[in-house]
Amino acid sequence: MKRIQKIRSNKSISLLFLSISLIIGLNSFGQNLNPADFQKKMNELTKAPIIDVRTPNEFNQGHLKNAINININDVNFSNLINKLDKNKPVFVYCLSGARSTNALNQMHNQGFNVIYNLAGGMMKWRAAGLPETTVNTTAKAEMSLTQFNKMTNTDKIVVVDYYAEWCAPCKKQAPILKEIEAEMKDKVTILKIDVDQNKEIVRINKITSVPTILIYKGTKVLHKKQGALTKAELMKIINKNL
Repeated sequence: MKRIQKIRSNKSISLLFLSISLIIGLNSFGQNLNPADFQKKMNELTKAPIIDVRTPNEFNQGHLKNAINININDVNFSNLINKLDKNKPVFVYCLSGARSTNALNQMHNQGFNVIYNLAGGMMKWRAAGLPETTVNTTAKAEMSLTQFNKMTNTDKIVVVDYYAEWCAPCKKQAPILKEIEAEMKDKVTILKIDVDQNKEIVRINKITSVPTILIYKGTKVLHKKQGALTKAELMKIINKNL
């Protein structure tokens, strides 16, 4: 009887250590960082993508600098995330930390090795008094010409997407632009202009149909195309002018 109890005891201890090992192993791919440590790590890994998994509306109201908005509730979330380099670190955050934790688990299942999650999300970030930006690269409301010129006159390639909410080809092209933004955030900015809300910019740039793509570098227009472009076509133009 004592031998049986000893065996059971040893088995329980083994299972306990196995459980602990599994937990450690499962958590080794992701780290929850408080706002200060999250900011410090971002400053160390300046090339790592920062993914805001909230809704576009939340993103537009304030987000971390250089963040890319990939809504976890978007049906294309997995496909868009899958375009990132899985062998490089990635930062994720949301409002409170719940959605980003969900995103972290999904990304782990897709093969990502190192993921940093902002514990407490933007609520904790704001409570700590850390900086955020409200620069909006989706002009659903009217954008001034001065703002437009400032956003297109940069060292990066700027892809300006003139679209409309009711435009089916525009909706088809939107995921392609998100993929490019996720893959090339250090070199390319995607600027979306709602033609129904930005009539002055549309008039000055002689936009007569949607979708229309204009590609800028500095103040120079490198390319203008009416109608949707494939990812291959866009990448060819971008790579040619980098």
